Amino acid sequence: MVLVSAVRDYVYRMLQDISGMKVLILDSQTVSIVSVVYSQSELLQKEVFLVELIDSISKSKESMSHLKAVYFLRPTSENIQYMRRQLSNPRFGECHLFFSNMLKDTQIHLLADSDEQEVVQQVQEFYADFISVDPYHFTLNMPSNHYYILPAVVDPSNLQHFCDRAVDGIGAVFLALKRRPIIRYSRASDIAKRIAHETAKLMYQQESGLFDFRRMEMSPLLLIVDRRDDPVTPLLNQWTYQAMVHELIGIQDNKVDLRSIGKFPKDQQEVVLSSEQDAFFKANMYENFGDIGMNIKRMVDDFQQVAKSNQNIQTIEDMAKFVDNYPEYRKMHGNVSKHVTLVTEMSKIVEERKLMLVSETEQDLACNGGQVAAFEAVTNLLNNESVSDIDRLRLVMLYALRYEKESPVQLMQLFNKLASRSAKYKPGLVQFLLKQAGADKRTGDLYGNRDFLNIARNMARGLKGVENVYTQHQPLLFQTMESIIKGRLRDVDYPYVGNHFQQGRFVAIYKVIELFWESLQ
Repeated sequence: MVLVSAVRDYVYRMLQDISGMKVLILDSQTVSIVSVVYSQSELLQKEVFLVELIDSISKSKESMSHLKAVYFLRPTSENIQYMRRQLSNPRFGECHLFFSNMLKDTQIHLLADSDEQEVVQQVQEFYADFISVDPYHFTLNMPSNHYYILPAVVDPSNLQHFCDRAVDGIGAVFLALKRRPIIRYSRASDIAKRIAHETAKLMYQQESGLFDFRRMEMSPLLLIVDRRDDPVTPLLNQWTYQAMVHELIGIQDNKVDLRSIGKFPKDQQEVVLSSEQDAFFKANMYENFGDIGMNIKRMVDDFQQVAKSNQNIQTIEDMAKFVDNYPEYRKMHGNVSKHVTLVTEMSKIVEERKLMLVSETEQDLACNGGQVAAFEAVTNLLNNESVSDIDRLRLVMLYALRYEKESPVQLMQLFNKLASRSAKYKPGLVQFLLKQAGADKRTGDLYGNRDFLNIARNMARGLKGVENVYTQHQPLLFQTMESIIKGRLRDVDYPYVGNHFQQGRFVAIYKVIELFWESLQ
C-alpha cells in the first residue's frame, strides 16, 4: 500500500503500451501528480519528447500528426471542454485519454460526439487523483483549503468545491490501494462530518461496484479530522529536517525554490527534495537539526575522499574508470551541494530570527503549565527587537490558546503589546483563531489535561525530563493514532458513518496511518 508506487504504476501503464514518439498533455494539477513520481529523464526513456499543459497546447494550431498524444487530466468540466475543442480539430495522429478519477456518462458521450475523425484510441480511468509526496503521505494541493473556516463570508459554491475535491481525492486513494474503509470523523467539525458522509455515499452507494474489493480480515480505517482540533502544532517552529525546510523555505511538489532567499547558480535555484530520489534525504528527513549538521559533515568528508581519488588520474585505466563513474560522481556532487546549501540557509534564518530562543518558549506554552512564567516569557520576547513579527504573532496565539479561559486581563495586555510592536498583525487575528479553534470548538484533549491517562503520562514525562526541549511537543494526531491502535478512540468524539460499530478491541488501522505512526516513534 505504497502511494508513490501506485501512481508510478499508473503512469507506467499509460506510456509503456503506446509505442513511438509521444507528447504528454497534462493539466495544472496532474502535472504535479506526475512530476513527484517521474523525472524528466524517465519520461524520455518512455519516448515522451514533449510535455505540455492542456490550456497552452489549446492555443497552438501547429499540426503534430507524427506524434501520439497521451492526455492525463482531471475529469473536470473545463478539461472536457478543452478536449472537445481539440478533438473537433485534431493536431495529433492518435489520442489516448486517461483521466485521474471517475468520468460521468455525460462526459463520455460529449467526448464521443466530438471525436468525428476517430483519433481517440482509448479512454481509461486511472485513479491517481492525488499528489503522493512520499510513500505514505499525499496532498490534494488545494490552495484555498482555509475557506472552510469562513462560512459567513465565503461563497457556498467554493465550500462545495472544497468538499467535492476532498471526496474525489480520498476516493482515488482508496481505489488506487484497492480498499474500502470504515469511516469515522471528528464530531465537533461540520466539515469533517460532511466529507465523511459524502465519501461514504460515494463508496457504499453511488460507486459501490468500483469499491467492491475482496474483504480483508481487518478493515482499513479512514478518519476525517479537522485542523482546528489541533491549532498548536502548525504554530510551532519545527526542528526536523523536512519540516524545517518546509517551514523556513518552502516545499512544493517535492521541489524547493531557493530564488526567494538568495542568488544561486542557475542549476541550484530549484532543487528536488524527494525521499524516493535522494537517499540522504530519505535517511535524514525526520532527524533533528543538530544531527543533520553532523550527518552532512560526514557526507562532505566522503565526497572529498571520492574527489581526491578522481584527481589522481595517471593511466588510461584510471581515466576509463573515472568516465564510467562520472554520472554517479556528478550526482553525488549535486547532492552534497544541495544539502549544504539548504542547511546553511536555514542556519542563517534560525540565527537572524532567534528561533532557538523563541522555540523554547513555544514548547513551554504547548507542553507545560505555569501561566505567570509564560506571560513573562512571551512579554520579554515581544520586546526583543530580534524576534520577527510572525514569531511574535505565533507566541501570542499559543498563549491565547493555552490560557484563553484563565487570564483574560493578561491576554489583553499581550494584544496591546502585539499591536504596538507588529503593526501589520492585528490582535483580531488572535481573536479569530480563538473563535475558530478555541477550547469550545475542539474535539479531543489537546493539552492532555482532561483525561486521567493523559495527565498521568504528562506527569511521568515531566519527571523523566525530555531529551530535547525543542522537540518535546507531540501533536494531537500522535495521541489519536495511539488511541486507535489500542482500541480506545471514543465513539462519542469520533462517531462512525453508517452502521459500522466497534466490536471488542478495534485494532484495524489504515496502513498509511499505521506507518506514519511508526515514523513518529
